[in-house]
Amino acid sequence: MKSLLSFSALIDTLNQKIGVLCDWLVLFACLVSGGNAMVRYAYDYSSNAWLEIQWYMFAIIVMFGASYTLRRNEHVRVDIFYMRLSERGQLWIDVIGTFLFLMPMCLLLCWLSWPFFMQSYRVAEESSNAGGLLRWPIKFAIPAGFALVALQGVSELIKRIAALRGIRVPELEAHYERPVQ
Repeated sequence: MKSLLSFSALIDTLNQKIGVLCDWLVLFACLVSGGNAMVRYAYDYSSNAWLEIQWYMFAIIVMFGASYTLRRNEHVRVDIFYMRLSERGQLWIDVIGTFLFLMPMCLLLCWLSWPFFMQSYRVAEESSNAGGLLRWPIKFAIPAGFALVALQGVSELIKRIAALRGIRVPELEAHYERPVQ
């Protein structure tokens, strides 16, 4: 179990670093958006590449930020029963939900989106907009993002199974707070 927890910590570190990258991309997306708007209004000039890079950054923030969100236990969940369960019950719900729903869906979406990316890559697909960007790099974000979520799901499974076996897991973020409504 110790080697599995080390593997889990490695996954957590990877997704933590990706989360920091996504945090910075939010700032860069705002700067590009603001700069693009100022140039458009001040100089009556616009570039499709700058508009598309904003879209690309947003896609990366969403697709890669999902694994970071799962790592921090801040994802959306149906909490009708969950919040009334004991900590052990919540761990079991997390294990079952990850194993039966999260992992199969992530793997299915990776598998289905891979040909979408590969087709774009093979033909070196570019934007149909004048001055637009290559499309295949951003299409790669789809299977890569779901692979990262699946990998984080493996990490969460390892930590929760260890906790259920009575092993203290300091990296386990299993505390649940009901959202303020």
